[in-house]
Amino acid sequence: MSAAGSFFVRWRVRLGYPLAIAVVYFSRPTFRSILFGALAGVGGLCVRAYAAGYLHKKEVLSVTGPYAYTRNPLYLGSAILALGAGIATRSWISALVLIAYFALFYSMVMQRETNELHARHGASFEEYARIVPLFIPRLTAAKLAGDSAGAFSFAQYKKNHEWQAAVGYLFLVLVLLLRWRLRLR
Repeated sequence: MSAAGSFFVRWRVRLGYPLAIAVVYFSRPTFRSILFGALAGVGGLCVRAYAAGYLHKKEVLSVTGPYAYTRNPLYLGSAILALGAGIATRSWISALVLIAYFALFYSMVMQRETNELHARHGASFEEYARIVPLFIPRLTAAKLAGDSAGAFSFAQYKKNHEWQAAVGYLFLVLVLLLRWRLRLR
């Protein structure tokens, strides 16, 4: 990965904070936009939670559950969260900031993770990557040779600290509700 790519991967969370401020600044939320955005966000949180319950970082190649449909279900959930945030803000500028941030950072993160998984798992990852798409999910679950059927684990969900995404999204919704209420005055 290039030096610029490595920079973006390392700084994606830190740079997300000032971008979040910009997203809120340009927002023009209504109760209805917040409600529909929150509902979409819940969908994204569910996808992320489902994926986190199957993910054993740096231990095994996760290929069951949502990982049988897409190699990056956590990022798919993040994309749905970003869509929900864009709806909630009711702002084209905010939506464009979210789209640009997601496209730039997560394309680099997915490429880096692809390289790491290939280096760690070799032929097993090559077979997986050949069958399961990087981002847009398959319609049916992939069946891989030697696939050990994993199961969702709430303990694994907690170990992966996925609850932090829910807290962050709830905070955004609350800030947008406050912004909406203050605009009504």
